[in-house]
Amino acid sequence: MKTIFEQYDKSLLAGLPRVMFQGRIEVVTDEDRARQAVGYLMSQSLLGFDTETRPSFRRGMLHKVALLQVSSDDICFLFRLNLMGLPPCLIELLSDGKITKVGLSLHDDMHGLLARREFCPGTFIDLQNIASRMGIADMGLQKLFANILGGRIAKSQQLSNWEAESLTEAQQRYAATDAWACIQLYREMTRLQQDGYKLEVAKPAETPREE
Repeated sequence: MKTIFEQYDKSLLAGLPRVMFQGRIEVVTDEDRARQAVGYLMSQSLLGFDTETRPSFRRGMLHKVALLQVSSDDICFLFRLNLMGLPPCLIELLSDGKITKVGLSLHDDMHGLLARREFCPGTFIDLQNIASRMGIADMGLQKLFANILGGRIAKSQQLSNWEAESLTEAQQRYAATDAWACIQLYREMTRLQQDGYKLEVAKPAETPREE
């Protein structure tokens, strides 16, 4: 029986092995390539899902969602919505009811996507809802991944410019990792619920240093 924590001590993150998506990443900037990517994604049964928006450092200024990340176990597609909008093929994928799409804090993602174009969301699962049912208080991806899977996801690119002319390798890897990590968390959280787990309410204590 695996022990998980109601709250994970953030100070322990630095000691965990860094986790990063190691599969293929494809940046999609036009509708023709988007249709090909969606053709592949529609053949999958489980997908990881996330979005990125250019941060605003001025009060009252909001940007539209710039990037949609959709990942299988092996390939992550980064759809640059700031360059091509939300084409019909992506609406078809987002509206599909057969393919399970897993994300985190989906309300925010959906709000941003619906601001670009109206659609009826298909089958989505929010990991925060599963975490709540399991008694886990931490809802962020970094702590949730550390708690459940024992790995560290770096968040240094979170506030970078997602509308830049081209995305850096670091941005691409960060975006892909966030979407892919949702698949891994969903599988492990589902397994834990089926096989049993022990919830540790107190925060894990740090190991005292020897004098």
